[in-house]
Amino acid sequence: MDEFEWPFRGAEAVDAGFLTGHQLRRFYVPAYPGVYIPRGIELSDLTMAQRSRAAWLWSRRRGVLAGLSAAEALGAKWIDEDTTPQLIHGNRRPPEGVLVDSGVLLPGEMNRVNGMLTTNAARTAYDLGCRLELVDGVQRLDALFNATDVKIVDVEAVMAAHSGTRGLVRLRETLGFVDGGAESPYESLTRMMLLENGFPAPQTQVRVFDARGNVIARLDMGWPEYRVGVDFDGAHHWTDASQRAKDIDRYALLPDLGWIDIRVNSGILHRRPHEFLDRVGRALESRGCPRTW
Repeated sequence: MDEFEWPFRGAEAVDAGFLTGHQLRRFYVPAYPGVYIPRGIELSDLTMAQRSRAAWLWSRRRGVLAGLSAAEALGAKWIDEDTTPQLIHGNRRPPEGVLVDSGVLLPGEMNRVNGMLTTNAARTAYDLGCRLELVDGVQRLDALFNATDVKIVDVEAVMAAHSGTRGLVRLRETLGFVDGGAESPYESLTRMMLLENGFPAPQTQVRVFDARGNVIARLDMGWPEYRVGVDFDGAHHWTDASQRAKDIDRYALLPDLGWIDIRVNSGILHRRPHEFLDRVGRALESRGCPRTW
């Protein structure tokens, strides 16, 4: 038989004449009650987007994707494929593998993505920031801000509409560190480390120009007024030969343009953070930055 888009609600497919009951039982298996995927495919084989859609269909299209499910639907990166789908829905007895929240949604806090109801970016940021610990919350909100046009003022408007909700103190602290310019969780962590140790707030995605006004490099973060930059070396710098070649070329040009660029990786951040912070401090002091750290 010809295969069609899945996951799908079995009763709807049979009622519409796409399948007979016999074909449904023979060729498909339930992912969640009433929602089917092809036989031979496990729920764990599905992408997060597919499992979120299956969970939404389980709710009979009445639920609203929320939390990381909404963030993924809105385009946020760095979300693990095995993340449990989450809905705001009135049914408090979800099947295994679905998280349900009975939170109150106000007008204007929802939208549709690929036909599915989701919390909008501001409400999604509000939910994540209220519930996640500081570092995780900043990383998740950075990714969400990077993927959407949401602003801190938009999140603050949601906060004002839900005053007294548990987690608002945590969200306010998280928003103090958020910068949508971060392009990876480790860039977020690097910036947080600098801020928590008293350094002035760095600008993210700093463009470096040559004498002709051409952009020759884009640094993860830095202080253009002092020509000090910080770059996080992620795995792609080493596994992507083209990226590695570009990095070598640009790093060679930076000193000639008066820039000090400090490179850091996950090992240094986790095991020798003081060395990284000392290097940044010395570089900024050498350029006349008043000491605040």
